[in-house]
Amino acid sequence: MATITTDDGTEIFYKDWGSGQPIMFHHGWPLSSDDWDAQLLFFVQRGYRVIAHDRRGHGRSAQVADGHDMDHYAADAAAVVRHLDLHDVVHVGHSTGGGEVARYVARHGDGRVAKAVLIGAVPPLMLQTEANPGGLPIEVFDGFREGVATNRSQFYLDVASGPFYGFNRPGAKALEGVVWNWWRQGMAGGAEAHYDGVKAFSETDFTDDLRAIDVPTLLMHGDDDQVVPIGASAEVAIKLLPNGKLTVYPGFPHGMATVHADVINADLLAFIQS
Repeated sequence: MATITTDDGTEIFYKDWGSGQPIMFHHGWPLSSDDWDAQLLFFVQRGYRVIAHDRRGHGRSAQVADGHDMDHYAADAAAVVRHLDLHDVVHVGHSTGGGEVARYVARHGDGRVAKAVLIGAVPPLMLQTEANPGGLPIEVFDGFREGVATNRSQFYLDVASGPFYGFNRPGAKALEGVVWNWWRQGMAGGAEAHYDGVKAFSETDFTDDLRAIDVPTLLMHGDDDQVVPIGASAEVAIKLLPNGKLTVYPGFPHGMATVHADVINADLLAFIQS
């Protein structure tokens, strides 16, 4: 397996396929780079170089006890970029990975980033506070932590077969392979990383990161996203980006890059080529 070791000794797994302009993909919680299969194959077949890594504590990366916060996530991504000496990169992040992209581009991407894409992403802030009344109450995230701590396997199965892909909507038919692939990716990672990661994706304020991103940035969000509701995320984030564009997908769920890959891939390609 291809890995790098970060400055704090954490081993990070990554995939690096193809040649051409690089596109780097940043996965969501609690998944791995495997969640980008539909995008990695699509773009490598169209002449792009595709890179995707497993976040620390997730997938095939080391299940370390420390560093499960956005600063470390962004620094780990930067370590992969430096190791591969990537330039003119398009960074694509989903959900928690969207937060990782925002922090990476703002703090580490100077001179290396061409464009950024945030899909169903958590910025600017998921948690409800006095300054962010549209966010989700802390009890929502306490429920995530309880699910991880008490019966992670069942919790992951419930998330994947329910709100993540909109399979809980009337008339929706759950795709078993998609559900079990989500569960497989989640269970491959470490419980501690996933538990601590809830705080990272829900309580990190990306307001300053978004304001600092000057490259063209595309926000893609489903208006039926039950995990990261659009009103408290993309609709706020677009007002903070100096060079941003928001595309809203009617009826699409949080996991739209998987269950609507044909639409998302086509729009990603158009943005990258624009």
